[in-house]
Amino acid sequence: MNSTVWISYDLGVRGDYEGLYAWLDDHEAKECGDSMALLKYSHSDDLIERLKSDLQAAVEINKKTRIYVIYRDRSTNKNRGKFIFGKRKAAAWVGFGASDGGNVDEED
Repeated sequence: MNSTVWISYDLGVRGDYEGLYAWLDDHEAKECGDSMALLKYSHSDDLIERLKSDLQAAVEINKKTRIYVIYRDRSTNKNRGKFIFGKRKAAAWVGFGASDGGNVDEED
C-alpha cells in the first residue's frame, strides 16, 4: 500500500542530515520548504511503525532528533500528525518552557 506523508524534521546542529537526505532521496521525496518533505511511502503493515523503523535504520537518532509526520489515517479518513521521534517544544510565540502539548494531532 502507498501512503502520502509529509515529514518535518529538526535534527539539531550535529544531526545526521546526510543519512536523512539519502533516505529522502531514495524515497524520491519532494522539498516543501525548510525542513519539510513530501513523499509516497510504500508499506504493508502499520504506516507509522514501519516509517519509524525504516528511518531508525537509515538515520542516526539522538535525543535532539525531532521528526513529525503528517498523514491520512485510513481507518478514520482524517489527517493526523505525530512526532515519531522527539516531542513538541514550546513555540517561540508562547514562551521558553518545554511543553508536551500532546503527541497526536487530528483534524476535527
